Amino acid sequence: MLTAAAVLVSPAAAAETLTLTGVMTGADHQTYREVPFRVPAGTSAITVEFAHTGKDQKSVIDLGIRDPARFRGWSGGNKSTFTLAEAWATPSYLPGPLPAGEWKLILGVPNLRQDARAEYTAKITLSDTAAFHGFAEAPLKAGPAWYRGDLHLHTQHSDGGCPSRTGKRIPCPAFKTLEAAAGRGLDFVAVTDHNTSSHFQDLAELSAYYDDQLVIPGREVTTFHGHANVFGMTAPLDFQLGSARAPDLGRILAQVEAAGGLISLNHPGQPSGEACMGCGWTAKTDFARIPAIEAINGVNATGPLSGIPFWEKRLNDGHRITAVGGSDNHDASLTGLRSVGVPTTVVRAENLSQDAILAGIRAGHVFVDTQGTRDRLLEVTAQAAGAKAEMGDVLPTPKDALVRLHIRVKGAAGGKVVLRSDEPKFVPPNPISVEGDDATVDVAFGVDGKRHWVRVDVTGPDGALWLLGNPVYLRKP
Repeated sequence: MLTAAAVLVSPAAAAETLTLTGVMTGADHQTYREVPFRVPAGTSAITVEFAHTGKDQKSVIDLGIRDPARFRGWSGGNKSTFTLAEAWATPSYLPGPLPAGEWKLILGVPNLRQDARAEYTAKITLSDTAAFHGFAEAPLKAGPAWYRGDLHLHTQHSDGGCPSRTGKRIPCPAFKTLEAAAGRGLDFVAVTDHNTSSHFQDLAELSAYYDDQLVIPGREVTTFHGHANVFGMTAPLDFQLGSARAPDLGRILAQVEAAGGLISLNHPGQPSGEACMGCGWTAKTDFARIPAIEAINGVNATGPLSGIPFWEKRLNDGHRITAVGGSDNHDASLTGLRSVGVPTTVVRAENLSQDAILAGIRAGHVFVDTQGTRDRLLEVTAQAAGAKAEMGDVLPTPKDALVRLHIRVKGAAGGKVVLRSDEPKFVPPNPISVEGDDATVDVAFGVDGKRHWVRVDVTGPDGALWLLGNPVYLRKP
């Protein structure tokens, strides 16, 4: 049997596990048995793990399921594990509401010898939490590393389009986006269609094939007062900001937080009007609840449409918010600066899994490669008074302490290291040249013991932004 993706697993305290057991004999050959079990109200996911004995005697027990009102799927003998949820289900099964009441596991017996005996066990996990931990059962790559991805992508499930095989303009299927990302060597992608979850089923099916690329479910919450990407959750989410469903942003944030998702404000530097209603960010916002901002959207790394000034204003206000980037690609066939993966968000994570990537973003262990290269690297380590920090971390800095920054830059020979800070005294008067393909730069400055932030960018010889770094936050101990 194949093992299907089924990792919509909640903490043990938020899940109930049922174990169904039974015996099939020769009398059950080519018959069906329906085994009932009860699903309580509020269940958000059902995962079934099935096993049986007698395989050495060619015994076969096939598998399917019904809810109280309808048939929900049949995988026969090709899967030993499957999950059903409202927005997605393991292939062979139908997503949708999980009604309370009597469900039935369908067992079919295509072969059982007259004198054979097969014992079966069905472990059924009923989750009542909206938390979702990914389509993959285990990390796709082990160990800490810098993982490269695109956090803003659109497909046929919203307004993504591309040429068909005969050149017609069509709504672009999701596999084209994943194929383009694979071609660029990306480690992860977040598909973020507007205000819908219909693409989650496609992603559940495709993730098994793209098993060297982490597929993260996302949504672009598109409102009249701003757009925001939400990553890593499949639970229902309101988007009608200003309506009874979501009278304020706090209602949406509460849903995201309850489901363990991560929200990032999109392209906040863009204007909002008839050309793109709600593209700029105008919603009343508690920025203490915002973990990330899309500082770079597509080619808008600098200039009037850049989100960097909006983000840095929040840093100046004392918030710790991670800058990310996303291509906002709407046509997976595009190449060059409009392609999938430009820019690339590069995340330092403990492994290549949904939980680890989102944790790395929350921690600010991120830089943005504006040109979407495969190998540029920016590492920043800060030390002061015996403490050490990296991008996204807080560094305790007593008054008159000396902060030492150790900066490593790869793949950017001929570029310039540029320090940014809310305190001009921390910034060297001139950019520092990057000498060689793997260069290090050391900078030191004294501090006043007050709250500050300092970060590192890398620019090209013409001043174009190549790498955008996240801050180290300086705080009084």
